[in-house]
Amino acid sequence: MKRRTILIGVLMVLTAACTTPAAPPAPSPAPATPAPTLSPSPSAPTATPAGPRELVLMTHDSFAVSEEVLREFEQRYHARVQILKAGDAGAALNKAILAKGAPLADVFFGVDNTFFSRAIREDLFEPYRPKGLEEIPAEFILDPELRLIPIDYGDVCVNYDKKYFREKGLKPPETLEDLARPEYRGLLVVENPATSSPGLAFMLATIAHFGEERWLDFWRALKANDVKITEGWEDAYYKEFSGATGSPGTRPLVVSYATSPAAEVYFSQGQLSEPPTGNVLGKDACFRQIEFAGILKGARNRDLAERWMDYMISLRFQEDIPLQMFVFPVHPKAKLPDFFQKFAEVPREPARLDPARIDANRERWIQEWTDLMLR
Repeated sequence: MKRRTILIGVLMVLTAACTTPAAPPAPSPAPATPAPTLSPSPSAPTATPAGPRELVLMTHDSFAVSEEVLREFEQRYHARVQILKAGDAGAALNKAILAKGAPLADVFFGVDNTFFSRAIREDLFEPYRPKGLEEIPAEFILDPELRLIPIDYGDVCVNYDKKYFREKGLKPPETLEDLARPEYRGLLVVENPATSSPGLAFMLATIAHFGEERWLDFWRALKANDVKITEGWEDAYYKEFSGATGSPGTRPLVVSYATSPAAEVYFSQGQLSEPPTGNVLGKDACFRQIEFAGILKGARNRDLAERWMDYMISLRFQEDIPLQMFVFPVHPKAKLPDFFQKFAEVPREPARLDPARIDANRERWIQEWTDLMLR
C-alpha cells in the first residue's frame, strides 16, 4: 500500500517509538534444595543447544511491526527475524531483482499493485498457499498461482483542511473534476509520480478516471490552475499543506492518504477529538494500493518462510497493522482500533487499474506527465 508511504513514512517512526515492549517474564523462584550436579564423563561430548534459526524479511523503509508481535513469532518457532529495509517500494523490488538466483532474504514484503506484474514477470517468488487464506476476500488475491499474497491495503486520496474551507465559506471539492475549477486555483499540492509513491498512485487515479484520451487534459488544467508539485509526500504534507499539525504550509489541498485524518487525531495525544482534515472521496478520486508478500525463490529457510507467511495473514499480525503502518488489514475479521473505526474512511468507489496495464505503461505515463508538468 505499497505498501509505503503513508502518513506511514514519518508516522511509522513515531508509532514504533510509542510501542511499549512486552514486560520480561518474572523469574521463577529458586528451588529450596539445589539439584545435584552431574559431571560429564571425560569421553562424553558436551551438548550444545542449537541457536535460533534466522528468517530474513526484505521490505521497504515504511514497514513496521510491533516488538511484541515479532517476538511471539520468534519464540513460537525458535527463530530470529532480521528485517532488511531496502529503500522505497520500487527500490526494494529492484534490489530483489538484481539478487535473483542468490536472494538476500527468505521473504519479500512490499510489492504493491503498481509493481505487481513486474514482480511476477521477473519470476522472483515461489507459490505458497498460507494457512487461513480462505478467509481473505477474493478481491485482494490478484495472483491465481499464489506467488504473491495480499497483506494490507490503503487508499491515496486528496486531503483538505477543514478550517480553511470553513473560514473562506468555500465548499471542499468532491471530485477530481472539481480540482481544476477556478475557485480552487492555487490550493492544491501534489507529489511527483516519478519520485513519490502517493504521487504515482494519484496519477494512476486520474488515468483510471479520465482514460488515455483525457487524463493529460486534466493535468493541463491543473497546471493552469497553479497546482504545486513536490518531490515527496513529507514535503507536500508537512511543508505545503495547511491542515497538517505544525505545518507552515498555506495550501489546503494535498495528495495524501485516506487514513491521514485519523492519524492526525491519534498523534495529537488527546488534543484533537476529531480530524482537522477530510478526504475527497468522489468516484475514482482515490487510488487503492494493495501490498503483497511472497517467498523468494532460493530462500534458505523455506519452511520458516512458510510459517511467516501464515503469520502475516493471521489475526494476530493483521490486527497489528493499523497502528504500525496506518493501512487496513486484508483479513475481514481483524479488529480495528477504536479511533480507526471512527475516523479512518474507506472510499466506496476507488480507482483501480489492472496491474498488467500499469506495468506495460507506467514508464511512458510518467514520462508524458513529466514532459507536460515539469518542462
